[in-house]
Amino acid sequence: MDAHNYPKIHNATWPGVVGKGPDSEPAISLDTMLEKTARAEVDGIRFDGVDLFLAEPHTSIDSSPADIDRLADKVAGYDLEIGSVVAPVWAPTGGGSAMGTEEERGRFLEQVKKACRISRQLRELGIRPNGIVRIDSSVDPETWSKAPEENTRLIARTFREACDIAADFGESLAAEGEVCWGGMHGWKTMIRTLEEVDRPNIGFQADMAHTLLYLLGVNKPDERILPQDFQWDDRETLDEALGKLTKALRPWTIDFHVAQNDGTVHGTGSHDKTGRHCQATDPKGKLNIAHDAGYWLRDEQGQLTKKMRHICWDGCMFPNRVMLQDKTWNDILAAMISVRAQHGWSE
Repeated sequence: MDAHNYPKIHNATWPGVVGKGPDSEPAISLDTMLEKTARAEVDGIRFDGVDLFLAEPHTSIDSSPADIDRLADKVAGYDLEIGSVVAPVWAPTGGGSAMGTEEERGRFLEQVKKACRISRQLRELGIRPNGIVRIDSSVDPETWSKAPEENTRLIARTFREACDIAADFGESLAAEGEVCWGGMHGWKTMIRTLEEVDRPNIGFQADMAHTLLYLLGVNKPDERILPQDFQWDDRETLDEALGKLTKALRPWTIDFHVAQNDGTVHGTGSHDKTGRHCQATDPKGKLNIAHDAGYWLRDEQGQLTKKMRHICWDGCMFPNRVMLQDKTWNDILAAMISVRAQHGWSE
């Protein structure tokens, strides 16, 4: 049996949608993602819950209260809880750029409002004991770079307004640190954006696959931490870099994704290239998953922060033939258990 019961171990459902669609492989239904999650088991331990993607073909952002009641019943039927949710702030899903026109920004904010409404209902139903609403800037780094200072201020203004909306619903927002989002594509740039927002209910969502690319300065070379001649077998230098990165971002971090990355970027379908999510057991993976998760889950003195009530596995853009294998999810669950074994606690 597991020695710890916190943080709760969640699986992301959006890998069934992200990078899928007409320009790639067919999406994998929410029902299938829930079934695969609930079926996974390692030494009697199972996933505790799922994090959700609030967009079709999984869960419509325009779901009615009755629809959300049914969703809660469905997830509970698998003996799972719900944690964080992703607000579909991008133009193809009805949103708009956070640094766009007033109309585009209005669409962005409307999607955040709808996501917060759903999130509050799930919380009131008792199926969602913790978690955040995930956002990003919904714009690419190249467009942002045409006027960095002005665009950062505009993104921050949009995020501030989104925070005010979220506060009305008792929700917090987490900005995803992913190198494909303008104003969030470098670690210093991400911090400047968050500082400019200046709201108590916004923080950072750290994903181990994405934040590894911060060290390499992907899309933001002037913020690279690892030396240009870095070799991946130099673990001491990698540890120093991870320590520097997490010291700066840990105070902002309110949501955490366990993941693996091989040090490269990858995109599938219409999704821009970002940190390649490798399988948990991929021999090309550059991270020691359980050890390196500790940089985010412990402070500089090595003490548990206990800020993350749940942690989530994120592995997007895997081929469907991989995602439909039970072994894939058992391997992932085993990796998550190893993280909790090293950095968990009991309540």
